[in-house]
Amino acid sequence: MNNTKVWYVTGASRGLGLTLVKKLLDRGYRVAATSRDTHSLSEAVGLIDKERFLPLAVDLNNPDCIDESIQQTLAAFGKIDVVVNNAGYGMAGTVEEITGQHVRDIFNVNVLATIDVVKSVLPVMRSRQSGYIINMGSVAGFVGAPGWAFYSATKAAVAAFSEVLALDVKEFNINVTVVEPSNFRTGFLTKDSLAYTESKIEGYQAVKATQERYLATNGKQPGDPARASEILLELAEDNNPPLHLFLGQDAYNRASGKLKVMTAELEQWKETTVSADFK
Repeated sequence: MNNTKVWYVTGASRGLGLTLVKKLLDRGYRVAATSRDTHSLSEAVGLIDKERFLPLAVDLNNPDCIDESIQQTLAAFGKIDVVVNNAGYGMAGTVEEITGQHVRDIFNVNVLATIDVVKSVLPVMRSRQSGYIINMGSVAGFVGAPGWAFYSATKAAVAAFSEVLALDVKEFNINVTVVEPSNFRTGFLTKDSLAYTESKIEGYQAVKATQERYLATNGKQPGDPARASEILLELAEDNNPPLHLFLGQDAYNRASGKLKVMTAELEQWKETTVSADFK
């Protein structure tokens, strides 16, 4: 099979990114995939095909490096149809025990790198009057859990960015989706993907209990990365993809539950809300 679309996928050396890249190549797509180490990426993908696969070593903290990778993709394949901002990692711990530098680090990767990739690729898509941007968020960006404040904040930022981006680029026939999965079996909870700060402070029982429960699910998460990858392929072929797509039963349950609570609270405090305007 020879599919004409060109995909650009960040964070492709493991987890969902790796599963997606393998599936894309199996389907005949051309793929530019980024990682910090192209050797390990190429080994993980297991394919040497310069006509369809372009492994790229990219420092996502460096906008110039991101720009260069976009130009390398264009030089190799001539266009970019679909961007998947998949790179990112988790962070668990109490707000007062996680260092400020660690907070800046996760925002740099989870939020600013996503923005920088989008900024680099938008002129390409805008000139062609077509394109599709998939930003990987998380249900945690909509419904957080104790001990995940900073991770949730990064994914909430990705969701808000995606919402307004979609409004901005609609006139150029560019679609945007923020994908918000729950627990998927991707290695997210391993030491390579999770920045975990164990709490030494007395108390914080909700944080400690939640973290213990989450860490115990490593390797047992219900979400299927292969099925998630299939869904991303299906979205890219849809002329009207959703702006928000929650993935997983748990994501659905948590999101729908919060919407009900928010709606009830909004109505309960409606009189106070509208009273703030000038009379």
